[in-house]
Amino acid sequence: MSSFSADLAFRGLVHQVTDQALLARLDGGGMTGYIGFDPTADSLHVGHLLQVLTLRRLQLAGHRPIALAGGGTGRIGDPGGKSEERPVLDEDALRANLAGIRAQLARLLDFDGGDGPAAVLLDNGAWLDDLRLVDFLRDVGKHFSVNQMVTKESVRARLERPEQGISYTEFSYMLLQAYDFLHLYDAEGCELQLGASDQWGNITMGIELVRRRRGAEVYGLTTPLVLKADGTKFGKTESGTVWLDPARTTPYQLYQFLVRSDDAVVGTYLRYFTFLDHDAIAALDEATVTRPAERLAQRALAHEVCALVHGPDETARAETAARALYARSLASLDEATLGALTAEVPTSRRPRAELDGGGLAVVDVAVEAGLVRSKGEARRLVTQGGLYVNDLPVRSEDATVGRDDLRFARYLVLRKGRDYHLVCFE
Repeated sequence: MSSFSADLAFRGLVHQVTDQALLARLDGGGMTGYIGFDPTADSLHVGHLLQVLTLRRLQLAGHRPIALAGGGTGRIGDPGGKSEERPVLDEDALRANLAGIRAQLARLLDFDGGDGPAAVLLDNGAWLDDLRLVDFLRDVGKHFSVNQMVTKESVRARLERPEQGISYTEFSYMLLQAYDFLHLYDAEGCELQLGASDQWGNITMGIELVRRRRGAEVYGLTTPLVLKADGTKFGKTESGTVWLDPARTTPYQLYQFLVRSDDAVVGTYLRYFTFLDHDAIAALDEATVTRPAERLAQRALAHEVCALVHGPDETARAETAARALYARSLASLDEATLGALTAEVPTSRRPRAELDGGGLAVVDVAVEAGLVRSKGEARRLVTQGGLYVNDLPVRSEDATVGRDDLRFARYLVLRKGRDYHLVCFE
């Protein structure tokens, strides 16, 4: 594509713009734009990734991106997309959350300016914390009617649930976000606010405030909400949220989440979450239609996103673990990758001293690990050649395991069919 705006269109990243003239401005470079991230946890999750990468695209196109951490608004909470009031964070939790988010943003954006204008990381607590209430009501509140505010989708949805309602605290959130835009316009020359489509109401409030207070033309652009094929939120699984912090969601878990993407949405995700060129994406689209069993698009998606978030080394480990699970060869993994899989497959821990003397009976270990329901089932599996230790079939019902059978003097890999269990001797 010949322009930044054409690339955004190809990727389906333009949901709404406040003025079509913005697209021409985007093709020229030199703008400053921002996206806010409220610190409701000490990590961003994969649902935030689209917004972070939108800032990265902005930077690569010659614009100056501002990542705004909501140290001030985080105390209030955006009512958008929520059916009930968010819990209020205490100061210690807020500081910890901000620190975690800052570290993740620094990995995904260039704050040194090597690839274009240097990204800027700001905290709106720097100006909101000292804001005087009377001054705020006079300078900001008077420009908006309650009638106007209650028509915003985030507020209206809560008002339509009388059992939940909305507090004055959250009702005021959109005014604080509008003030952010005004402050960034004054202090940073910021002319653009970006966000997900559920932020449209907040963004337009900020544009209106800048127009009323400064008589200036500024812009807003929203990206689509990211959904899975079944219409549920992207980044949610049965076990919870998929986080960018490897301590919360391991690189392997992130890889597996992405590689399981449905054929119906993987092309969209490739456009949203990777920097693959258009021809490469088109080729993967075709492969999804003509050779779906190969899951080339899913593997490309998982590889690209994991590399962005966790780097090439962790991505290689995740891919090795995925191949080993598919090939049923966990015992071939190196120590670091095998250890990482204790977070992915059922794992039990036992004292290493239990292996002294004559060791442990394999059938007992399999039962106690929960891999089989009874010793009888374990013996039948042995007879049928269906119980494995370290990828080798158990040949005798009386087989035992000792210290010499451990991988890296620590791990025992049990398998029944496609079901694994790791026993960690400590």
